[in-house]
Amino acid sequence: MKILVFSDSHHDTSGMYWAIEEHHPDHVIHLGDYQKDAEEVARVYQQLPICMVPGNCDGWGYSLEPDKKRIRLNGTSILLGHGHQWHVKQGYARAIAEARAADVDLLLFGHTHVPYCTQLEDGLWVMNPGSCASTYGIITIADGQLRCSVETIP
Repeated sequence: MKILVFSDSHHDTSGMYWAIEEHHPDHVIHLGDYQKDAEEVARVYQQLPICMVPGNCDGWGYSLEPDKKRIRLNGTSILLGHGHQWHVKQGYARAIAEARAADVDLLLFGHTHVPYCTQLEDGLWVMNPGSCASTYGIITIADGQLRCSVETIP
């Protein structure tokens, strides 16, 4: 299974369209700012499952989506949120603590516009795909193995 992860599109959907056409993913995750961009992509790719959460710029009351979600894809447990609720601009400790408490395999967030991808000593993967104007995340789940990376949009 191949999953593309986007964040902080801010009305620039060109990178998302490019990456989807390049990779033909099985699933897409959008981490907010702006959720309407993810909704537009969902209308264009109606057969492609797209999971989304709102960001701090999505306006209070606009979205009926919860600001954090715990999902399971192909046996992998994932916690996702935009990141503002964990104050990730001041560090990742709160987000990581919640991911560990939720016993997930992967933590996804955006908000900082700075790409980050690593696997911690306890096995938890942590990814911020950065701003999809320039970067995006790829998650591959195959044969029980989880691989994550951040890629650059040409």
